[in-house]
Amino acid sequence: MEPRQRTPLVTCTPVALVLVLLVLVSILAWDRIGGAFTRSTHVDADPRPIAARGDLAADERATIELFERCSPSVVHITTTRLARRSFSFSALEMPVGTGSGYVWDERGYVVTNAHVIADASKAYVTLTDNSEWSASLVGAAPEYDIAVLQIDATRAQMPPILVGTSKDLRVGQKVFAIGNPFGLDHTLTTGIISALGRDILGANRVQLKGMIQTDAAINPGNSGGPLLDSAGRLIGMNTAIYTETGSNVGIGFALPVDVVNAVVPQLIRNGRVVPPIIGVREAPDQVKRMLGVDGVVIASVEPGSGADKAGVRSLEQEEDGSIAADVILSVAGEKVSNLTDVRQVLVKYRPGDAVDLELLRGKEKKTVSVVLQGR
Repeated sequence: MEPRQRTPLVTCTPVALVLVLLVLVSILAWDRIGGAFTRSTHVDADPRPIAARGDLAADERATIELFERCSPSVVHITTTRLARRSFSFSALEMPVGTGSGYVWDERGYVVTNAHVIADASKAYVTLTDNSEWSASLVGAAPEYDIAVLQIDATRAQMPPILVGTSKDLRVGQKVFAIGNPFGLDHTLTTGIISALGRDILGANRVQLKGMIQTDAAINPGNSGGPLLDSAGRLIGMNTAIYTETGSNVGIGFALPVDVVNAVVPQLIRNGRVVPPIIGVREAPDQVKRMLGVDGVVIASVEPGSGADKAGVRSLEQEEDGSIAADVILSVAGEKVSNLTDVRQVLVKYRPGDAVDLELLRGKEKKTVSVVLQGR
């Protein structure tokens, strides 16, 4: 009798056992979850009742009213540049950029930043009714980053913005910016005036003086748009942001409206800006470095000018070989480092106005009053 063969036993390692248990648990769990998703029992359901809102807060109503009143004065600006087609004599309009602007008056004048239209062949203005107009350039002042365009829209389509003043602004005031950040037209942001009198380097590498700093969100595309006070008046033109990412970080800068209100009429009249003069010429930078001063070293004084009549002295060499000159430290209370700074201050004045010059004469500071003259 042959011995009976035993059926070999199947051994199960601990690892295999764990895997089997995991599979079983997963199947059971999926069955329970799947059952919940596929449950066929339905009950009646109605929309949730709407809670009463109540009246809007007073500041909300004021902000809404401000936006509805002021936004029709804000425009969207797009620019193009002509590019020649390859192997062809024809040209193609290529988009360059976008920005914002605002209606200056009923004659169709629109104000924006000079850097918004820089390097462009054509500019188009889109109004609040979504109509688009080809714009002509009236004039630009890159040294102030201001430009004026004109379109042929009707007066009804172009309500002018209310113009305020920037000389009496205070840190902490509420401000409102309306513009087209990233091409999103008529966007409202709010904030406060964070600081006044900031000097920054503008988009065209020109020093811009006396800027308004705000934490109202300003992004690419906001340039040229209005900064408004709580009365809906223009107090500045959004011009630049401080950022390491290219987007808003809560530090934006606006040109003061007092500068805008002085420059724009000159651009409309003459196509350029010609501020009054005090009648001096500036010495080269090496003279300033040699004297170790920060200001406008006066090389010469024009005979019969306001500076001459005020007793301002020009550059001269002393008997001991040293150089002496009057140095302008400030004009009308604003610090200046060169004649470009002086022109930015004087643009707010007219021929015949008198301004105070703070001078450094040797080691002594003195103040003289100078009557401005036209060029």
